[in-house]
Amino acid sequence: MDCARIHRRPVASAVAAALLVAVPLTVAGAAPAAAESVGLPVVRSALGPDEPCVEASAKKAEAESWTSGALGLERARTLSRGAGTTVAVVDTGVGQDAAGLSGRVTALGGAGQDCVGHGTFAAGLIAATRTGGKGLAGVAPQARILAVQGTDQRGQATADQLAGGIREAADAGASVIYVGQALATGKSVLTAAVEYASEKDALVVAPLAPDALPKDRATGDTEKPEPWYWPAAAPGVLAVTDYGPDGGRPDNAPVVPGADLAAPGDAVVSVGPEGSGHFIGSGASLAAANVAGAAALVRTRHPDMSAAEVSRQLTVAAYPAAPPRLDPYAALTAVLTERQGDRPRPAAAVVPPAFSAVPRERALVIAGVGGGIVLLVAAAAVVIPRGRARGWRPAGR
Repeated sequence: MDCARIHRRPVASAVAAALLVAVPLTVAGAAPAAAESVGLPVVRSALGPDEPCVEASAKKAEAESWTSGALGLERARTLSRGAGTTVAVVDTGVGQDAAGLSGRVTALGGAGQDCVGHGTFAAGLIAATRTGGKGLAGVAPQARILAVQGTDQRGQATADQLAGGIREAADAGASVIYVGQALATGKSVLTAAVEYASEKDALVVAPLAPDALPKDRATGDTEKPEPWYWPAAAPGVLAVTDYGPDGGRPDNAPVVPGADLAAPGDAVVSVGPEGSGHFIGSGASLAAANVAGAAALVRTRHPDMSAAEVSRQLTVAAYPAAPPRLDPYAALTAVLTERQGDRPRPAAAVVPPAFSAVPRERALVIAGVGGGIVLLVAAAAVVIPRGRARGWRPAGR
């Protein structure tokens, strides 16, 4: 059995869930509704063998998603918009003409086509820009997207496919590599691929666990999650889990410990491979896309930071929770020292030397002698006058 990576980040004390104000999504031609009930088609991470490719969505979310307010993106974008940074999307592909991404997508091989839609959806969360000043914008709306095939055409992935995609992305010069899949196997090949990317100073961001777990064919029950998934468990990867508009996670979400960061990933809205409509989705893979976008913001603002330093900037500057919650503005502005400051220590107490008994004994002797002399003088003062009065004769004479 593979051994999980041990996360050494200190666990923050339990805190109340963050108060998140959900911005209502308005579907064209419909009344405002909550994010989970707007009627948008749901993006999926894979398709069945006989299912057709995803069709363009006929509905739009005209208002900004709740994730923008939760992450403080308007404020963060005043400092960085991701210009000059390339984010690789190792997933099902990215539609090169997708709304909000056209002109900023470079595809390797056949990755410019996305039958499933998941890779395009993630790319939109990372880098989509508003069309005509309206609609949705990704975290880093000026970043470039490098589309890399990490699955087959139906969205099914193997460890070798993902590892190959990570290596291709690193060779192509991507400074942030988003991986949209989480596999229960493939420790060796994926760890080696991540190490290869790290040597080229690329930060790999991946979901801590799959968006959903399959059901047992015999019982119909959802299978239990594995203790770890790859490449998220590999050293150097920024492993991400998700939360929703209420600060919690869906009841059926896989529970796996060891996340480096949590980010909005439930009831999030983005673009599809074709058309100008929108889709809705949930899962850790979508939270990882938001983190990849934030990493692009940091890499643009701090181009001298290494991939490891960007990872540290995102995690240490995050909102203190368990796990820490992504805060792009804090990551852009925090000044972190190379090491933790020394804990202040009080000065050592000055203890006087042990008390010597010699002075005390000397004082007692002097006092005793002095007292004796006083008594003798007092006695003399009584006896001598009486002796003189009697002529110094013994008593009775």
